[in-house]
Amino acid sequence: MSSDTPSYTYEQAGVSIDAGNALVKAIGPLVKATMRPGADGEIGGFGGFFDPRAAGYKDPLLVAGNDGVGTKLKLAIDTDRHDTVGIDLVAMCVNDLIVQGAEPLFFLDYFATGKLENGVAERVIAGIAEGCKQAGCALIGGETAEMPGMYASGDYDLAGFCVGAVERGEQLTGERVAPGLVLLGLASSGVHSNGFSLVRRLAADKGWKLDRPALFDQDRLLVETLLEPTRIYVKTLLPLVRDGLIDAMAHITGGGLLENIPRVLPTGAHAEVEADGWEQPGLMAFLQAQGNIEPAEMARTFNCGVGMVLAVDPSKAELVRSRLEDAGEQVLAVGRIVEGEKGCTVRGSQGTWSSKSGWEAVHLG
Repeated sequence: MSSDTPSYTYEQAGVSIDAGNALVKAIGPLVKATMRPGADGEIGGFGGFFDPRAAGYKDPLLVAGNDGVGTKLKLAIDTDRHDTVGIDLVAMCVNDLIVQGAEPLFFLDYFATGKLENGVAERVIAGIAEGCKQAGCALIGGETAEMPGMYASGDYDLAGFCVGAVERGEQLTGERVAPGLVLLGLASSGVHSNGFSLVRRLAADKGWKLDRPALFDQDRLLVETLLEPTRIYVKTLLPLVRDGLIDAMAHITGGGLLENIPRVLPTGAHAEVEADGWEQPGLMAFLQAQGNIEPAEMARTFNCGVGMVLAVDPSKAELVRSRLEDAGEQVLAVGRIVEGEKGCTVRGSQGTWSSKSGWEAVHLG
């Protein structure tokens, strides 16, 4: 090699292998803290192993899902609050598994950034580990990608991948849903992880002071209420699912009540939601007022205070309510399943809105 030719290194190009190795070492204890039967909690190999038999399954069906956090990450980055978005990442995946009757078993994350800042990455991954503990699943691996030029300074993105299991024949597929079932809701912890492009647009246009107490909750900063992590419902719902007390569930994410409830309905079943059956949380009322948001837009953008909807036999509704409240959930009366075209109607003092045949929201008067 000519002495006049400069010697290039990966680090000069913006990627530090040493920083990546240091991060893996630092997060080792976090990963071990998520260990559960079936997983050893070690990382560093080319893949993570999980033994369903060691987890107690005899003839399991595997259920897989993946998701991200969306532009809620941008709010976390802009305010240097990285500790809870990892919980959001896990929640968006595991809540999608429990609605199918599946217990989340293991989780893998993908953290991508332009330049690895271990202090930030560790805080994010600590949140992922906390989310896994809340869900009872093991963090068995992941990927940290440092890609100069792909992301602006300080930016990062997250993706999560989760696999769960349910014994064959015990999965929830919507086949048990029929007219006559009642709909119960589990209160959300806030905006969860959907609608943040609209939240951030309002914050910019209205000049919100994020570091000041919220108008609707003087004990908390506005930014804290917005970044409140998505509630994980797995541990409270799984025992009831296994006892056969729940016929179907809908995780209320992007698309809100109008679009998510029909996802678990069979042909000939229609969901009627009584919006006046629960009190609109202060945060949701604040968002609606700040943006002069139409009720139908609220119902298909935000969770409106309901993070999960359960379809339950009326004879079991009080038992389900009692057990969930004993487990710490706030249970809401949401509505019922009736005969009709597959879809959802939300009615209340602000009007009546429906989604049918492709889930397009229409105003009914």
